[in-house]
Amino acid sequence: MDQTNEQPAEQSEGGGRRGRGAAARRAARTGGGPAPSLPYITRKIREYEVLDEEGLQLIENNADRILEEIGIEFREDAEALALWKEAGADVKGERVHFPKGLCREILKSAPSSFTWHARNPERNCHIGGKATVFAPVYGPPFVRDLEGVRRYATIEDFRNFVKLAYMAPSIHSSGGTVCEPVDVPVNKRHLDMIYSHIKYSDKPFMGSVTAPERAEDTIAMAKLVFGDEFVENNCVTLNLINANSPMVFDETMVGALKVYARHNQATVISPFILSGAMSPVTVAGTLTQILAEVLAGASFTQLIRKGAPVLFGTFAASISMQSGAPTFGTPEPSLVSYGAAQLARRLGLPFRTGGSLCASKVPDAQAAHESANTLNMTLLAGTNFVLHAAGWLEGGLVSSYEKFMIDQDQLGMMQKMADGIDLSENAQALDAIQEVGPGSHYLGCAHTQANFQTAFYRSALADNNSFEQWEVEGAKRVEQRANALCRSWLDQYEAPALDPAIDEALLAYIKQKKDSMPDAFT
Repeated sequence: MDQTNEQPAEQSEGGGRRGRGAAARRAARTGGGPAPSLPYITRKIREYEVLDEEGLQLIENNADRILEEIGIEFREDAEALALWKEAGADVKGERVHFPKGLCREILKSAPSSFTWHARNPERNCHIGGKATVFAPVYGPPFVRDLEGVRRYATIEDFRNFVKLAYMAPSIHSSGGTVCEPVDVPVNKRHLDMIYSHIKYSDKPFMGSVTAPERAEDTIAMAKLVFGDEFVENNCVTLNLINANSPMVFDETMVGALKVYARHNQATVISPFILSGAMSPVTVAGTLTQILAEVLAGASFTQLIRKGAPVLFGTFAASISMQSGAPTFGTPEPSLVSYGAAQLARRLGLPFRTGGSLCASKVPDAQAAHESANTLNMTLLAGTNFVLHAAGWLEGGLVSSYEKFMIDQDQLGMMQKMADGIDLSENAQALDAIQEVGPGSHYLGCAHTQANFQTAFYRSALADNNSFEQWEVEGAKRVEQRANALCRSWLDQYEAPALDPAIDEALLAYIKQKKDSMPDAFT
């Protein structure tokens, strides 16, 4: 993985010139840089469903029992408890018990779909329905850099990942906390992160949720870009609100939720589940708990502001019952996500799950298998918003440059898969079949010549050539090719245009906020 230098093509009988020619053709095809940006996915394939009507009703009824008999805690937030009491819930201390049907009734005001606006309107994303939106990894404190070193992330790493997400054709959002820049004070880094999303990308971005006042800063900075009235009437940030499973919403998450919902910004109510530790060890039990937590959290957004956009989210992994470590790419979390997607559709809410998840420490075969298992499920489940779609490594502890490049290539394949089967006259290809007839081949026929450039997905990273040609070109592993491509993209990066007056206003706001408080690193 750390062998990143180009190796010269060897001269060999009949092989050297062919190798250099193939390398040149690949370079010409990829240009060393990204292809044109792709719009968000509109799926033309059916969702894969694992529960029948009886199973769905069973889980819904069990979730209703949890809400009514056990309840959900809203900790250290008197306003939340008062709102629930006013809405008809039974509040005992910090625990809220919900009469059957209360949450579903409140949720009727939540939109089934909405537009997530970017500062470049051409990058706007639809959230809900048949749309799928990919966003990069979120939250790791470490990076695995282009020198192969695992280290704490910096603000420079953060900017790099935002730039890569901006350049990646099949990534539709620059994301949120693409890595945690630990070289910036904890109480100030959110300002630099939001600014980076606005400055270095024009795709839609996610806001800060680590404290209510940081959510307020996100709103204030968004209003400098979009204007007060636009923000109050349109979604310009999408924000991750994790339930503190099992069955708790803490004051940090509730505080951020209230800020965003009041300003009509989208929240993703997402139970963070490691089955066996934070939920039962069974798929049905985990689904029941997830549904109860989402019903409580999502309906609370509507108590803050009717019509505020909200997503049914879930992050589900299993654990090793021997070590307690999280595991990814295994069957049970996929079944949870498939089932949760069905439950979200029945509620009429957009759905978030999945990504390119793995427990591997480097971008190796384990990373590839686990990520592919998760990503294929994510698309087939009918997921609307996909967090951690590229760059995730080591159970979410690491943002990896090389894996980011490998994953974004796979996302392009998902985009092609989601198009389904073309049944147009050209795609039926009867003229080609008639021209070729029995016993010949299609390589030279008119239909092939007219369609070969767009017929199949062409990876910029996969090597499909002969062993001899691969060897002549340096015998590079995929992570080495990803490393080179990543360096090339970062070298070629050009920032999207930003109104100088907006940029100046953002920098002034950041300076004023930073000057108002001392640095804090805890």
